[in-house]
Amino acid sequence: MSTTSTAGILRESLPWSIALSVLMIGAGLLAIALPTIAGIAVNIFVAWLLVFSGIVHLVFAWQTHSKRGMLWELLLGAVYVFIGGYMLLHPLLGLVSLTFALAAYLFAEGILELVLSFRLRPITGWGWLLFDGILTLILGLMIWRVWPWSSEWAIGMLVGVSMLFSGVSRLMLSLAARRMVTKLA
Repeated sequence: MSTTSTAGILRESLPWSIALSVLMIGAGLLAIALPTIAGIAVNIFVAWLLVFSGIVHLVFAWQTHSKRGMLWELLLGAVYVFIGGYMLLHPLLGLVSLTFALAAYLFAEGILELVLSFRLRPITGWGWLLFDGILTLILGLMIWRVWPWSSEWAIGMLVGVSMLFSGVSRLMLSLAARRMVTKLA
């Protein structure tokens, strides 16, 4: 009985999953084709997250019982709101900052993965971590070397590629699930 109910749930949700996959693939291709617009959209999203986080810190400041805690929360909230507001008012400059932060993050992640891969060297599969570390380091260096000019394409392109691959993998899983449901029926 549970197989029938699971198959029924899968059968009902598969069209939505396939449609979402196709939309993700389309959005990914659009972001790759228009990376600057996609990058600005990411910048605006991050800016609003910072503004809302700042507001939460400001509200929480009034709930803090110590003067030091209240002052810290007020300062932190003001910084979040200021940076988020600045990014909203100047989206291209915000995009430049996000791209620099992304390059620094990828560079640091690449170095840490390289170190970790050598520490895990006796374990089977350590080479994949080494490979990932090298690629991540190269990507971070590539973005950093052409920064700030990479700001126009880096974030939007990476988001687009991520959405494209997420959409393709979701579509493949959905199609595999559809074949499984068809076999069960």
